[in-house]
Amino acid sequence: MISKKWLLSGRVQGVGLRYFIKVNAQRLKLEGYVKNLSDGRVEVVVQGEEDKVDLLKSLILRGNGFSIVRYIEEEDLPIGEYGEFHVEY
Repeated sequence: MISKKWLLSGRVQGVGLRYFIKVNAQRLKLEGYVKNLSDGRVEVVVQGEEDKVDLLKSLILRGNGFSIVRYIEEEDLPIGEYGEFHVEY
C-alpha cells in the first residue's frame, strides 16, 4: 500500500477532471480525495495498491478529453485513513 499527493497543473479546472478522477479512483477501490486549489491547480491525495495508484496516474495524464495535465508534482505521504475516494470542496 502506498499514499501519494499529486498537484496537477494545466487545464485542470472547469473541465470535469475532479469527477473523472473520483469515478476512476472509486472503480479502482482507492482511498483519498480530489479538490480544486485557489491557484488553479488540482490536488489529489490517493492511497491504495501501488499498481492501482499508478494506473490512476496514467488515466489522469491521458485525461478525460477536456483536461490537459501538463505537470504533476508528486509527494509521498504516510499511510492514513482517508475513506472512500471523494471530492472535497
